[in-house]
Amino acid sequence: MSPDLSVVVLCYRSGDGARSCAARIGKVLADAGIDNYQLVLVGNYVAGSGDTTPDIVRELAAGDPRIVCSAVAKQGMMGWDMRSGLSLATGACLAVIDGDGQVLVEDLVRVYRLLRDQGLDLAKTYRTSRGDGLKRKLFSLVFNGLFHVLFPGLAVRDVNAKPKILTRSAYERLALQSDDWFIDAEILIQARRLGFRIGEIETEFLGLTGRRSFISMAAVTEFLRNLWRYRLRELRRRAKK
Repeated sequence: MSPDLSVVVLCYRSGDGARSCAARIGKVLADAGIDNYQLVLVGNYVAGSGDTTPDIVRELAAGDPRIVCSAVAKQGMMGWDMRSGLSLATGACLAVIDGDGQVLVEDLVRVYRLLRDQGLDLAKTYRTSRGDGLKRKLFSLVFNGLFHVLFPGLAVRDVNAKPKILTRSAYERLALQSDDWFIDAEILIQARRLGFRIGEIETEFLGLTGRRSFISMAAVTEFLRNLWRYRLRELRRRAKK
């Protein structure tokens, strides 16, 4: 029987953290009475990096029939990881969450209930407090502001916040291509064009422990470049109609 909910967990370089994250998600879902679920642990790796995450997610998948994993050499960044995880998800609803401990796993239940109770196509969080420092807050403020200037009319407050949960029918209408950090924005750009019903609930974003953020100035520059590129693409698509 297909699961009611598939949770794609982005575990890049999480190591043993992938093990604890999977356990926390399983407990939170079970406590909420969500028993028919699937975990998709994405532990893709950079060849030659010595990352232990692939071995850990393979071990977890071998020991639990509700867990599957992607543990292959990376051919892209976060977007490629997310797409590889979503391709393995078989649930009626598909969630995406970061596995680095900054996102509250309890939000999976809150967002899932919002999606189902309001009959939405996509549900997500927006961050009202952040523990990741002033620089990241400023980046987020600028990025979200530019997003709404270039893609007006979309009633979301925080483009990159997770978890995001979609119905399968909504996911299958998307044509995701991003290999990089822009994939969250790509999801919402396409959702805007397709007229998805979207809901948000507030959350807290925790500070990162154990490692530095993977977001660099190069990633921020890529964000901005992609915003303009996708806006031009949307204008060309509209001009052809």
